Amino acid sequence: MDKRIFQISITAALAGFLFGFDTVVISGANLPIKELWNTSPWFHGTFIMSMALWGTVAGSLLGGIPCDRFGRKKTLFWIGVLYFISAMGSAMAVDPYMFSFFRFIGGLGVGASSVAAPIYISEISSSKNRGQLVALYQFNIVFGIFLAFISNYLLKGFDGANDWRWMLGVEAIPALIYSILVLKIPNSPRWLVITKKDDVAALKTLEFLSNKEHAKEKLIEIKTSSDKDKGKESLFTLKYKTPLILAFLLAFFNQLSGINFILYYAPEILERAGLAAKESLFSSISIGIVNLIFTLVGIRLIDKMGRRQLMKIGSIGYILSLSMVGWCFYTGASSTLLLIFILVFIASHAIGQGAVIWVFISEIFPNKVRAFGQAWGTGTHWVFAAIITLITPIFLDANDGIFKDNPWPIFVFFAIMMVLQLLFVLFMMPETKGISLEEISKKLGITNKK
Repeated sequence: MDKRIFQISITAALAGFLFGFDTVVISGANLPIKELWNTSPWFHGTFIMSMALWGTVAGSLLGGIPCDRFGRKKTLFWIGVLYFISAMGSAMAVDPYMFSFFRFIGGLGVGASSVAAPIYISEISSSKNRGQLVALYQFNIVFGIFLAFISNYLLKGFDGANDWRWMLGVEAIPALIYSILVLKIPNSPRWLVITKKDDVAALKTLEFLSNKEHAKEKLIEIKTSSDKDKGKESLFTLKYKTPLILAFLLAFFNQLSGINFILYYAPEILERAGLAAKESLFSSISIGIVNLIFTLVGIRLIDKMGRRQLMKIGSIGYILSLSMVGWCFYTGASSTLLLIFILVFIASHAIGQGAVIWVFISEIFPNKVRAFGQAWGTGTHWVFAAIITLITPIFLDANDGIFKDNPWPIFVFFAIMMVLQLLFVLFMMPETKGISLEEISKKLGITNKK
C-alpha cells in the first residue's frame, strides 16, 4: 500500500474519529442532564439525546451539495469547524434548548463527514486497497467511540456536577487539530475531472498519488467514464434503481440492528442489568475495546474475504447475540453474562456492518452521482438512527417506559430484523471487492442506461 495514499486517507478518515467521539460522548452526559434539567422521557429523547442525530440527518442529506460544488477537501475542513463549535457550545450551554442547538451543529458535521470522507478516500485509492482504506473511516469512528467511553470514565468525578460539560467540551481539541491537518491533503482527482473540468490538476494529483504512467491511464479511464454521462441528471431515475435500493437496505438494516441504541444508552442498559453508575461507565469501555479490535479484524479481511462474506458473518452473530441479550433480560440472568452477549453483538457489528457500510455505499454509485448517492445512503442511515434514539426513552425509561419492568422485547425485535438482513445479503447484495469504481457501475448494469 502506497505510504502517501495511506497517510492522506488516515487524515481524511480522522473525520470519523470526531464522528465516533461526538455521537457517543453524550452517553456519559445522558443521566446527569436528565437530573439537572428534570426532562421528561419524550423531551429528553427529542431535545437531548436525538437532536445531534437530526442534525446528522440534515448534514448527510445535504452533504452531497458542498461535496460536489466546493469539493471533498473543503467540505472536510468545514466539518472540523462544525465539530469545534458544537463541542464548545454544548459544554457551555445554560439550558436544554441552547444545548440542543449546539448538538444539532455537531450533528451537521457528523452527517456531512459520513458523505465526504468515504467518497474522498474511495476516489483516491485503488481497487486493490479501497476496502481497507475506506474502512479506516470506520476504524476512526470506533476509535473515537473508545476514547469517548474512556474520557467519560476518567472525567466522572472530575468537577462534580459539571463533569458532563468537560466530557463534551474536550472534543474541541481534536476538532481543531483535524481542521488544520485536512488543509494539507489534495483534492479528489475524480472531482477535478468531473466537476471542475481541470484535467491538468487531476493529472498532477494522480501523479502525486501513484506514478506518471499509471496516472495517465487512470485519467483516461475517469474521462472515458465521465464522457459517457454528460449533462445533469437526477439520482432518482430508473437508471440508478439498483444502487438506490442496495444503499437504502444496507443503511436501514444497519440501524435496525440496534447498534446506536446500545452505544448511546450503554450505561443505562447496563445499570438496568444491575451495575452501579461508575461500573456501567467502566463496562462501557469494554464495549469500546471489543469494537476497536474487531473493526481492525474487519479492515484486515474486507479486501480478502469481500463485503458479502463479512456481512454474512456479522448477520449470524447479530441474530445469536441479540437473542441471548433478550433472554438474559427475560430470565434475569447475571449482568456479567448479559455484558458478554452485548460484547458479542458489538464484535458482530464491527466485523460486518461496521466494516462494510461506508465502503459499500461509496462504491456502488457512478462517479457522476456518487456524492448524492452517498448522501442518500447515509441519509437513510441517520434518519433511522434518529428515530430509534428519539423513541428509546419511551420504551427504556425505568420510571415511565413501556418496557420499564423488563426491556427484553426490544432486543428480540432487533434480532428478527437481523434475520431479514441475512436474507438481503444472501439474495440481493453483490460483491464489489477488487473492482474499480468504473467497473462496478458496469457490473450493476448502470453505465449507458437511459
